[in-house]
Order: sequence, then structure tokens, then C-alpha cells
Amino acid sequence: MTPAQLQPENFSAYPPEAKRVMTSHLALLRKLPTTYVALLMREAIGYDWRFPAERAEIDNQFRFLGKLSDAELQQSMAGFAALRLSKELESIDWVNVPIPFSEKLSAYLWATHQIDHFRKAATDLVHQVNVNSPSNAPAIPRFSAVAIGQGVAANTYPVFRKLRQYGTYFTQVTPGGGCRELLDVVCARAKAHAQPYTHWYVDGGKELDCNSDDVSCISYERIKPVRLALLKHIRAGMESGVGSENLRTSLAETGPSQLGLNGDGAEGLMNRFQISLLTEGSGTQIYSTTFVQWSAREILRRAQPLTLFARFAPRQKERSMKEMLEKAAAEQPDFQGSLIDADMGAYYTWINQVRLSGSDKSAFLVWFEGHQEALAIGPSMPRGKQSNEAISLTALSQKAITS
Repeated sequence: MTPAQLQPENFSAYPPEAKRVMTSHLALLRKLPTTYVALLMREAIGYDWRFPAERAEIDNQFRFLGKLSDAELQQSMAGFAALRLSKELESIDWVNVPIPFSEKLSAYLWATHQIDHFRKAATDLVHQVNVNSPSNAPAIPRFSAVAIGQGVAANTYPVFRKLRQYGTYFTQVTPGGGCRELLDVVCARAKAHAQPYTHWYVDGGKELDCNSDDVSCISYERIKPVRLALLKHIRAGMESGVGSENLRTSLAETGPSQLGLNGDGAEGLMNRFQISLLTEGSGTQIYSTTFVQWSAREILRRAQPLTLFARFAPRQKERSMKEMLEKAAAEQPDFQGSLIDADMGAYYTWINQVRLSGSDKSAFLVWFEGHQEALAIGPSMPRGKQSNEAISLTALSQKAITS
């Protein structure tokens, strides 16, 4: 099938909102090349359980393309239209199974040395869409806080090395209420600017009680039954010899119902998101530090929140893959190794926040949990400096946000 042959009934298996979006833009879809339409459908088929920011990005693509004249549309799609496809790819039902199609397309483009042309076409289009889309400046400055080093008593590892050049290193932070203080900052911002999926708390262990329904919470401990179920699936797949690519596809297609979870409404959206963290991330099922780092990345990329608090917890010690898959429940914590992992995870979290709109006004805080060391980044926070000022976590958060 080619896009020109698309009919409303081709989307009969799509969820309600996704079906509405695709059929309402059917005339436009028929004018687009297969390589672009199939990738667009990979995102749009899950429209019903996308975050508001993700829906807006899909809507913006349709809005931008729909305003172009036929000549302008042809020009914008020229890079995609020039890509050559194999007969095998053309025979795939890319309407209903866009994920397998996109995976095979990626491999084919690499093999035929067309990947650079594809990347340029995609980059150019994204730029055009962004330039012509409504402003998505955040309502208030974004703020992310990260806690690392839980359980580490004595330490000689120099924390925040990669971040010190971008902010101020504080040496006399009063732990006070600790992570509870940082979570209270998140809850206060959520109360003042309540919007769905705009304020987040991620914990690598057992989460603290969150006193706000406006904060989206996920934790490594709460998701444990799903982790163990997926590890069992991974182990079975490896033992059966299905191959890594087929196993990856199988994981990507795992839905809430297969894990005994609700897949509808707001609860379903969160369940699907948490499943994606465990099926799309490498090592998120085994290492809590990897789970927190990947969760923070995906929250910032997909939900584009105003507030994020990510608390790293000790991960298990490294063992053979066989032992980790078979004995996931019998975890032995590696406190020092977890500190090093989390310190790098904090750096990546900051990088991912900087990629969002309003980065020139956003704030970031990383704290060595239980200790007096922290680092704050903000618009007026001196870069590459050290402060010996005695300050609480709450006050330091506000200082970074309002500086």
C-alpha cells in the first residue's frame, strides 16, 4: 500500500483519538511519502496515551504541513521522497505495525548508505515545524533537582565534577529534612501551577509519601512486579534463542493487559509510560540507577515538565547477566558504585533539561544526600564558583530558581 491508497477503514484498529487524528488528516497523508507517513504513524498510533506535550508536537506537524501549498509540501518532503525502499519494506503493513516497519527501515537505510540523507530530511523538517509552531515557552522557569549518593557514609570521590563549571558548588548545605524538603518544593510548585504531567518525582527505591495529587510519581520499588515479569520474559526469550532483535520488538509491543495492568485513561497512560521505561531502556529492569537516569531522560523528553525531582538509590552489585536475570530479587547494594553512576546520571539529567525551551531561565540542583555538598545552576548563579555559605536545601532551591 502507498499513502495515496489510504482509506478511513485502514485505521479501524487504531485507538479512538489516534483514529480521529489520522482520518481527519487523510487528504494530507495521501500526499506524503511512505518513509515519512510510516514514522509519523509510529507516534500517532499511540496518540491516546501520549503526554500533552507529545500530542502538541504531533498536532504541530499536521498543522504546519496542512498549511503548505502542494509545491511547498513537495519541497519539504523531497528528502523523504528520494529515499529508496526495498520490496520487503513496501510489503509490510506499515499502517498497523509501524514499529516493526521503522526498525527494519532504519536497518535498511544503514545498509544502503541512505541514513545520512534520512537524518538531514528529518532534521530539516523538525526545524521547519518548530520555527512555524506556536511558542511553547514554559509558564514558569523549569526546575530539576537530583539527589545522589544515598547510603554513602565516607567518600573520597569528587562529586559534581562535570557540572561545577556551569554553577556554584556549595559546601555547607544543611541537610535538614533532606529529600523531604526537595519533594516539598516540587509539591509547592505543583500546587501553584497545577497541570497534568507537569511536575514529577522519580525514586530509585521506595518513594516518599507525596502529598500532592498534582505530582506524577514513579519508583523502582512500586514497579517491581512489572520488572520481575519482564525479566522473566527476557530470560525466556534468551533461552529460546529468538534473537536480540526479535526480543526487542517483542518487548516494545508489550502492553498493560499482558502484565495485568489497566491500559485506559490516566492510569493507563502512566502504566504504559512505566512499561516503556522498562522495555525501551537498556538495564532499567536490573539497575535502579539506570532506571532513574532513563526515567528522568524520558520525562524531560516526552512530558517536558516544569518540575522534576529524581532521587537515586543504591543499585545492585554487578554480576554476570545470568545471575542478574535469575536472582534479580536478591540484590546486594553497591553504594560507592551507585554514587559514581548517579553523579553521571545527574549530569545527563541537566543536559536533557537544557535541551528544552526556556533553558536560559531554568534552574538545576544536585545534592549529595545526607551530606553538605550540593551544586546549583541558575541564570544568575555564578559559574565555576564555590560557596561556603550555610544554607538549607529549600533556600538553595529557591535561590537557584529565582536567581
